[in-house]
Amino acid sequence: MRHHNGTYPRLTGSYPTGTAGVVDDRDWEADVRTSFRCAGVLLGLLLFVDWAAGSLTWWRGALWLAVALLLLLVLLPVRVSAGAGWLATRRLLRTRRVRTDLLIAARPLEGVSQRLVLRDALGNRVEIDPEVLIRNPGLWYLLAEGARVSEAAGTLLCGTTALHHLARRIDRETALGVFRASGLE
Repeated sequence: MRHHNGTYPRLTGSYPTGTAGVVDDRDWEADVRTSFRCAGVLLGLLLFVDWAAGSLTWWRGALWLAVALLLLLVLLPVRVSAGAGWLATRRLLRTRRVRTDLLIAARPLEGVSQRLVLRDALGNRVEIDPEVLIRNPGLWYLLAEGARVSEAAGTLLCGTTALHHLARRIDRETALGVFRASGLE
């Protein structure tokens, strides 16, 4: 949004507070349990093999514990939550939030794992897995509502096509889920 004198308005604003209307990734807890199980199984296997070989010592046990903890940190999922006008991701030590009603860019990143990078006009950036949005329609709904506001305001300059592709994919997955549940595959 540009003024007649060529300057841009300074966008400010705080994040809405409170927990009313907050939606979380409903599969997050199960993913955390799976991460702990995988790390525990690896630790158990490493200790068993080392014990069976007769070479288990306290420092080797500590090494295997460190390897299992490293695997846990790698596998630990990001917690995604959203509310009216914002989306947040929380890792072990850091929480990142974007204002979805002030989005300026939404870019898909291709690679080993797909990512959707969202940037807002306040300079914040969030990176999420599109599968989280597919599995959680409530998160997608809140993101899409904020993106519509940004698009209508003219702040979303890059990424509308990516969001529309994601919307079609989510609609397709939802329809397939309904057909599977009703036995009409």
